[in-house]
Amino acid sequence: MNPFDPDFEALLVYVKESRGFDFTGYKRSSLMRRVNRRMSQIEAADYPEYLDFLQVHPDEFTTLFNTILINVTGFFRDSESWDFLRTEVLEPLVATKPADSPIRIWSAGCASGEEAYTLAMALAETLGIDAFRERVKIYATDVDEEQLAEARQATYGEREMQAVPAKLAAEYFEPAGNRFTFRKDLRRSIIFGRNDLVQDAPISRIDLLTCRNTLMYFNAETQAKILSRFHFALADGGVLFLGKAEMLLSHGNLFTPIDLKRRVFRRVPRVMPIAGAVFSEPLQTVDGAVVGLDELRNEAFAASPVAQLGLTSDGLVALTNRRLEKMFGVSSRDIGRPFRDLEVSYRPVELRRYIEQAQLERRTLRVTDVEYGRNGETTHLEVQVSPLTGNDGSLLGVNLIFHDVTAARRLQADLEHANQQLEAAYEELQSTNEELETTNEELQSTVEELETTNEELQSTNEELETMNEELQSTNDELQSINDQLRVSSAQLDEANSFLETVLTSLRAGVAVVTLDLRVRMWNQRAEDLWGLRSSEVVGQHFLNLDIGLPFEQLRPILRGALGDEGSSGEVTLDAINRRGRAVVVRVACAPLRGLDVTRGAGGAIIVMEADDA
Repeated sequence: MNPFDPDFEALLVYVKESRGFDFTGYKRSSLMRRVNRRMSQIEAADYPEYLDFLQVHPDEFTTLFNTILINVTGFFRDSESWDFLRTEVLEPLVATKPADSPIRIWSAGCASGEEAYTLAMALAETLGIDAFRERVKIYATDVDEEQLAEARQATYGEREMQAVPAKLAAEYFEPAGNRFTFRKDLRRSIIFGRNDLVQDAPISRIDLLTCRNTLMYFNAETQAKILSRFHFALADGGVLFLGKAEMLLSHGNLFTPIDLKRRVFRRVPRVMPIAGAVFSEPLQTVDGAVVGLDELRNEAFAASPVAQLGLTSDGLVALTNRRLEKMFGVSSRDIGRPFRDLEVSYRPVELRRYIEQAQLERRTLRVTDVEYGRNGETTHLEVQVSPLTGNDGSLLGVNLIFHDVTAARRLQADLEHANQQLEAAYEELQSTNEELETTNEELQSTVEELETTNEELQSTNEELETMNEELQSTNDELQSINDQLRVSSAQLDEANSFLETVLTSLRAGVAVVTLDLRVRMWNQRAEDLWGLRSSEVVGQHFLNLDIGLPFEQLRPILRGALGDEGSSGEVTLDAINRRGRAVVVRVACAPLRGLDVTRGAGGAIIVMEADDA
């Protein structure tokens, strides 16, 4: 498989120009393997034929992207690493930040969202639910819109939930059929959005950035660019959490390991070159200037444990030390010679172009992965090229420092041996030569994009505050109405209680019926008289009650009370009480009217008084 196949490169250019997906930064071996897999499925013979197929079938882009962008994720993947992250990173982070300060997390390459929700659960357990809602923002990004749509749903099946501890599953997920949905009140703290790590500006002021097993799909140059953006995104002291297949052995100027085994790294503060000469101004004693300062400077430079070489602005050797002489044979005898005439200028690495770049850009450059063979042994070096400027900004020269990183390389080899299952990934990582290239134009563009995003977020926040005030006002009005209803309910209960007391106190039985003779009320005296309880009578037809009244003789006065005129009437009847004894009952019937007397009777009041004698 030719990693530099021009037909394959043409295919990548077409994908970039037609759909905006730039895969040119991916490692060619893994990228070509996935494209070939898709080509075999549609039986495309070569890359030009597959390019023609894409031009004719636009829908093929979606399938191709899904093949290339392998989205493998899960809850608490590599649980041991998550335990370490919680105890050694999240808990110290919460302890050191002010209680009211926000905590910002970025999950880059979030796929279907399991990692973002894992971060939410870990932080909620550390902070508490209320503090999590108030302080935490988790930004989860990916280039795959389909995966982002799935992540926004926050709903997962039983297979995905197997990795979530039962206690956390019960506390943070709500069952919905045979699936489980993440809590909505905590879901609001997670913001999903599309972000291309290669092309889009990074999110800023991040405390913890997780990007697990994503960098491995990019080549060395693109990895360096992405890591530079991650370094910019993280706040001072911010933490980078990578996957098992990724290491940063060649990016010590950007990140330093907290725990290399678990791939947890801390951001290294950016060190700017100090303007001026190599040494500071001379210290003053009480009696005046320090004596022999020049000799002290020269001896300190000569005794430095690292090899150093100072050049003038026009490329002449100005300063050497003993370590440099021992390593490359360059001594004080070479002072005044052009640097280009020395073997060290081109062996073991061509340094002249780095010197020119450092002088032009006025910034420190690092040349990594330099192998130097001497006395039958191989020494690994890292060369630092720093421009030296005067107080007026003029270029004084260049300082070269040769760091012996052989011990670090041996440690790297030991780690690779301990992780044989990742041998292929490590071999590719060791063979790359990563360089950090960040320009002022890129930084300015990033700042402008971040300022625009900040303004949009500020506008959205103001709108939300306005909506909150309106909702608060509505809530106050509803509370006032609710208080009025409670007062009215209490008054109604009091009136009902009073009416019940009055009716109970009457010696006569009282029944209230509707226009269709359905019983609405039946007092205690009526219960005593006829032997039927109120619960048995209310809602029943009065004339269907099993009591000892001759209803045929009552019908005339009932019709009179329920008629349009609503007249009252009274009649004395022979009846049988609840004990089966004959009694004489005086029955009075009157219409039941509302406040509007013109609308006729709304029912009737029937008063039944028995002659107990």
